[in-house]
Amino acid sequence: DGTSGLWALLRARLLSFGMILGIAFLLMVSLVLSAALSALGKWWGGVFGEWEVLLQAVNLGVGLFMTTAGAGWLVGMILLFESASATSERGVGDEFIFIICAVVGGCLLTGGYGSAIGAALGALIYGMANQGIVYAQWDNNWLQTFLGVMLLAAVLLNSWVRKRAEVAR
Repeated sequence: DGTSGLWALLRARLLSFGMILGIAFLLMVSLVLSAALSALGKWWGGVFGEWEVLLQAVNLGVGLFMTTAGAGWLVGMILLFESASATSERGVGDEFIFIICAVVGGCLLTGGYGSAIGAALGALIYGMANQGIVYAQWDNNWLQTFLGVMLLAAVLLNSWVRKRAEVAR
């Protein structure tokens, strides 16, 4: 019937391989487009002065698209192969952890200030704490305690820095 066994395994792997090839093809097309725009900008730079800015903006947009698409593809493939199925419940209930990672990385709870690099550093700190508590063979509840203390310390530090910055103005 094709629902189990070798046939199902081959069909699932070939479909995922076809998706990987399709995404790789789109990334290659955008890479070629970006290279062509870059070459076009250098070649016509002196002739069309104002167009060079437009070409650079389009080149930047294509580059950002390639980076975002590649990162999304990589995360999706990692999650797919980790769980062997695509589920919509991944990450549900982890919002508090995501907020803590962003705040520890320097983003303000009120918004308006922060960076993706800071949030990535906050996620790195969380990941190290998560793995460290497991490797130290402590009780897993200490992770939640550590997250709460980290959030409290980050909020107090953000408030202190904001007050000092307002006084300096």
